[in-house]
Formats: sequence, structure tokens, C-alpha cells
Amino acid sequence: MSSAIRAAARRASLHPPYCSQALRFRSAIRHGSSQPAEVQDATLKYIRETDPHSLTTYARPEMVLYKGKGCYLYDYNEKKYLDFTAGIAVNALGHGDIEIAKILFDQAMTVIHTSNLYYNEWSGPLAKLLVDRTLATKGMTQASRVFFANSGTEANEAALKFARKFGKYAAKNASEEKFEIISFYHSFHGRTFGSLTATPNEKYQKPFKPMVPGFKYATYNDIDSVDSLISDKTCAVIIEPIQGEGGVYTASKEFMVALRQKCDEVGALLIFDEIQSGLGRSGHVWAHEAFGPGAQPDILTMAKALGNGVPIGATMVTERVAEAIKIGDHGTTFGGNPLACRVAHYVVGKLTTPEFLSSVQDKSRIFKAGFDKLMAKYPNLVTEIRGTGMIWGIQLSTDPTPAVNAAREKGLLIITAGTNTIRVVPPLIISEQEIEEGLQILDASLSSL
Repeated sequence: MSSAIRAAARRASLHPPYCSQALRFRSAIRHGSSQPAEVQDATLKYIRETDPHSLTTYARPEMVLYKGKGCYLYDYNEKKYLDFTAGIAVNALGHGDIEIAKILFDQAMTVIHTSNLYYNEWSGPLAKLLVDRTLATKGMTQASRVFFANSGTEANEAALKFARKFGKYAAKNASEEKFEIISFYHSFHGRTFGSLTATPNEKYQKPFKPMVPGFKYATYNDIDSVDSLISDKTCAVIIEPIQGEGGVYTASKEFMVALRQKCDEVGALLIFDEIQSGLGRSGHVWAHEAFGPGAQPDILTMAKALGNGVPIGATMVTERVAEAIKIGDHGTTFGGNPLACRVAHYVVGKLTTPEFLSSVQDKSRIFKAGFDKLMAKYPNLVTEIRGTGMIWGIQLSTDPTPAVNAAREKGLLIITAGTNTIRVVPPLIISEQEIEEGLQILDASLSSL
């Protein structure tokens, strides 16, 4: 590593004002002193002094994560946690990737932001790479152009706007109302108004009603429920090939092929939300590759793994969708900035190689075998295993919160989804040894129930 990068790393290690006490205690622990109570005091001090200034929209455990390396995270007490969450399927390449750190430093010293008033050096190459790597797969055979945003919900918001614009563009006459959008129960598409309206979850929607008009909701994997809603007024159907937040449910090939046919019959676009399932998470570049040529999207959205933690989202469209979008129809200040795009260019290049994807598939089989053993060991507790690649749902017969808390105490981070489902979405670089370590902790945590 160059002296400039080492110097930057030293500057980056300068701690925020609330953390100095914890840093001193961590140093003492490294040199043999035992200060767990005082470190815990530092954690509580940090929370006590910063919480009054933070808007409370998250329920968090009393721990402060301050660094990560590979598949592990560390708190103020230097306690090590094996990360089976990957920042909610974000950190596909794990934590502390040295190449990403070098890229961030070099690009920050070059230029971070220029705005979309001008071309920059990295957004164009990233768009081309995404299109090229997609065309090389069995998915989205007509991928053509990419719009960059800053998050998954923004990528979906763009997709919904593009669909509405396409509806006007494709209408047979100016008076035709082609604006309705169909989404699915138990889906999750984001928190902005359009994507929230496409997320038919009463808990999320109720505080913000009324929602955006023109949305209808169908049942996942039930083509009859779609048939009762779709019409010439439908401009788009948006669906996750794998419902992540909803409990890790996978769409069937037969359903997706029929859905594509229904969209074609009424001239509607098909939008695949691959924000959580895409870019290697399923063991393929895109999860919808499993559906074959009969179920291809017109619009594909992505985020999460795209930047490995650097905020970026993208909406990929076919040429016929692009033809409907004109200058001024949509925009973003930060989307496509050179810093995020350069990182994403590196990440996409890593995640989409055959060798990397093959390794995900190999490790997927280890996970599946381990989960099957847990199901056999706890037949009254573990009722179903769902998933593929590195996105898994362990269905329990009871509230998984005690198991999540027990796992955290034992050094494993897991999260929930849907109803009574433990979700496992680790970094895609996880090793076989780390998988086995996590499965052992998960076993012990389930036994506590």
C-alpha cells in the first residue's frame, strides 16, 4: 500500500468525539487489561449522548459496531460477530475490502461529484458493464440502458415513473388511461411514496395514507389473482423474483411465464425488482435467469450489493422503454456520481464472473445441508427451509426474536423477515469454515427456544 493511502487510513482512523473513551478502553484490552464494564459504559455513553439527536425510526440493540473485516464485525468491547446479515444483503464482498478502500481513496482525491449536467468518467462504463454482463446471462435479453440513483427505493421509484410514462407513450389515443400498476402481497419495494404504495403492508402504509392512486394488489404465484386485476389500463406489473422482506419466497417459473404473457396481452411492462436477489445473491447474476426466455423483464431494478455499502441504485430498461423517456422526465443530483460508479464498476466486475458465481452455488449447498439438519433436529420449531444461493428463510413455528438475541450474544448476527422467519443473507465471500461456525451458533440459539 502506498504511503499516501497509509496516511489517509491514519487520518480516517481519527475517532468521533463521543468515542474517545471506548478507544482508550479498546487499546487497554489489546494490551492485556480487562475493562469490559468500562467499555460497556462507553457504549451506553455513546447511545445516551447521541440518541437525543437522532430521529428514532429503528429499534436497535445496545451495541455499537465500529469496524469490520471480511465476514466479521466488531463492537466497542472488541467482541467479534460473524455477519449473516451483510448489511441486509448489501456487503456481498464483505467488510474492509482493500481494493474498494483504495478505489475510494483514489477517486476521492480525483473527483467525487460533478452532477448530471456533465458526463463523468465512470457512470458510462458502469452502465455498459451492467448491460454487457446481463446480456451474457440467461436473463433480460433486451437490456439496453441504465439510469443511476442512490438507493433501491429510488431505483424502483424511477421504474414506476418510467412505466407511467410508457403507458402514456403506448396509449392508442391521448384520452386512454393506461396508468394502473399491479404489485403483490408480502412484497417490499421501498419507503418513498410510489414504492411504498407498491408495498401492500398495512404496517408500513397506514401512517402515510392516502397512497398513490392506481395501484392494485395480487397474490404471489397465483396467476388467477392477476387475471382478475390486469386490463388495458395496466401500464406495469412489478414483482420480486424472490420476495426477501416477505419471508424469502421464490416465484415459480410457470407463474412468471404466465405473468409475462398477461403483460404482453394488455401492453403492460414487466418490472423485476432484483434489489435484494440480484448480482450474485441467488448464485446467478440475476435470480430471474431461472425462469428462462419466456419470462424476461422490460425494467430491472438493482441496488444493495451494487455498491457493497456505497449508496447506489440503478434501473435498467429495454430500448422500447427508453424511447418513451425524454430529457427532463426524471433526474437526481447525486445519482451516477463518479465515486459510487467507480466502486460499483469494481463490485460488478467481481460478482458476475463465472468463478465467483460457481463458488456461491457451492456454498449454497453447504447452507442447505446445514439447514436441513436443523429442521430434522427441531421438527416442531423449524417448519420449512426456503431459498437459494445465499438468500435463505428459516421458517419457525414461533417468534424468532429470542433466537436472534441469543445468536447475537453468542457472536452471530441474523435478521428476520415475513412472519416468524429467520433470514440468512451473509457476504457472498463467506468461507466454508465460517458457514459451519455460523450454523453451530444458530443451532445453539435455536436450542434456547
